[in-house]
Amino acid sequence: MREQTVSTVGIEALGAYCGVASITVRDVFQGRGLNETRYDNLMMRQRSVQMPWEDPVTNAVNAAGPVLDRLSPAERDSIGLLITSTESGLDYSKSIASYVHKYLGLSRHCRTLEVKQACYGATGALQLATGYLASGQDPGTRALIIATDVNPMDERAKYAEPTTGHGAVAVLVGDQPDILAMDRGAYGVYAFEVLDTARPTPDFDLYNADLSLLSYLECLDEAFKAYARRVGPEVSFVDSFDYLAMHTPFAGMVRGAHRKMMRQFTKYSLKEIGVDFARRVAPSLVYMQDMGNLCSGSLYLALAGVAAADSQASAQRARVGLFSYGSGCCSEFYSGVLGSAAHARSIEMDIPGALKRRRPLSFAEYERLVPMSRDTLVPRQKQRVDFSEWDRTIAFTGASRPPLLVLEGVEDYHRVYEWR
Repeated sequence: MREQTVSTVGIEALGAYCGVASITVRDVFQGRGLNETRYDNLMMRQRSVQMPWEDPVTNAVNAAGPVLDRLSPAERDSIGLLITSTESGLDYSKSIASYVHKYLGLSRHCRTLEVKQACYGATGALQLATGYLASGQDPGTRALIIATDVNPMDERAKYAEPTTGHGAVAVLVGDQPDILAMDRGAYGVYAFEVLDTARPTPDFDLYNADLSLLSYLECLDEAFKAYARRVGPEVSFVDSFDYLAMHTPFAGMVRGAHRKMMRQFTKYSLKEIGVDFARRVAPSLVYMQDMGNLCSGSLYLALAGVAAADSQASAQRARVGLFSYGSGCCSEFYSGVLGSAAHARSIEMDIPGALKRRRPLSFAEYERLVPMSRDTLVPRQKQRVDFSEWDRTIAFTGASRPPLLVLEGVEDYHRVYEWR
């Protein structure tokens, strides 16, 4: 593999919002009467659950707020591009980025827009933003990309329901890439039209699990091959990357994808493949196993897991191979090098603490919540969110957390938020 040119542009900081409530995956299996012999294949423990006052806007602001709080006023004003990535848009015209821009208090000289390509959207936004910043057209400018989603899946989604997550990941991009410096020009893209998943209405998902799995595996294979053609013939799936982080619908799917690629590109035994998985891939899954699928945010939560896993990795400038897949579909394999401060920045995020602060829900509570939370996604002229039954869930998160933005209601289709 020829030596990569490490860009001076990349990910400076990450922030995650994990929600305030959770349920065990086992409880969803038992409550829905799903076949428990399939439970272990998911490699999941818990998942975050949407509350009625949470939506893509609140998730985005709550993920990005702590990141911006660590910036100086001048650094905050340097954010000249805000992109929200979501498949949970709230309006056909008005982007959720406009709400996010307001409640984050960003400069009025900041470009704002929303992108959509299922679980690939944030990666597409990241590549566009890094290209713009690397052009030198606007020196010192930063970009803020926020992958934010809710998942309204219920029993109609069958085995997809236990894997769905809820929350957001904020990605600050600039010329001080403490988390990940992008390998300049090192990427491979693969896309084609397929209806493996879709959301034809705000409160309903279509999900073809078998087709989605096959599309994911085809895209991983072809995107990696495209990466290798672009970077050079010496690229090795094993030797070129110290860590791998992949889009994670559920951890078991990543394990299967890794095994498929190792069988295809190496002569490793099953035992050797298992050792490689534990060393290079498992660190990326540690948060996902308790959070669930965050759509386009899942890859960047996986990257946060890699950064947190080994305090020596960032000091040794470890290279990470990243794979992004979005149903519909578009995919990309790219790479970067962990920044020297990646581990320290990951500790600042305190994702383990946020996961522990969530209030555990019983299946009966979860079943009542799903239609209530889904209802807030449907456009209405007027609506009020009832906090009374679930207010203790916010209190459960503890006084140590930062203030949370919550949805108060809707007035003439205009969504109204408040801090709690």
